[in-house]
Amino acid sequence: MLHKAFLIQSASWQADRARLEFVRRQVFIIEQKMPESEEWDDADENSSHVLAFSEKRDVVGTGRLEPTGKIARLAVLGEYRGQGVGSAMLIRLVEEARQRGFGQVYLHAQTHALNFYKKFGFVSDEEIFAEGGRPHVVARLDL
Repeated sequence: MLHKAFLIQSASWQADRARLEFVRRQVFIIEQKMPESEEWDDADENSSHVLAFSEKRDVVGTGRLEPTGKIARLAVLGEYRGQGVGSAMLIRLVEEARQRGFGQVYLHAQTHALNFYKKFGFVSDEEIFAEGGRPHVVARLDL
C-alpha cells in the first residue's frame, strides 16, 4: 500500500527484526533516551508489525498491533516526521485490527502526541502515567 511517497508493508519480528529494531533504537533509545531494558519485550514475537519505507526503500518507520488490540511502538525517524508516515502506519494498523475483528484498539500515547491520535478519533483517559520516563495517557478507538 502506497501512501504519498511511502510504502507501508506488513512485517514480522522473525523476518524483519533488524529493521524493526533499527527504527525503534533510533527513536526510543537514542532520541528519547528510553532505557533499552524497557524497549524490548515479549509482545514483539506475537504482534503484527508494519514497516514504512521511503521512495529509496530506506526503512523510516515502524509500529505494531499486539494480540490484545494495543497499538504500540509507533515510531518514525526524525527526518521523515510531518510527512504522513505515522498517519499511514496508524491507518494500516487500525485496518488490520478491524480485519481481525477487534471492536476497539487502544494505545499509550505520549502526551505531546495526543493530538495526533485524536485526529483519527482516539479518545483519551484523563489519567497521566509515566512509561519509559515520559508522560502518557491511554487512548481508545472504537472500530
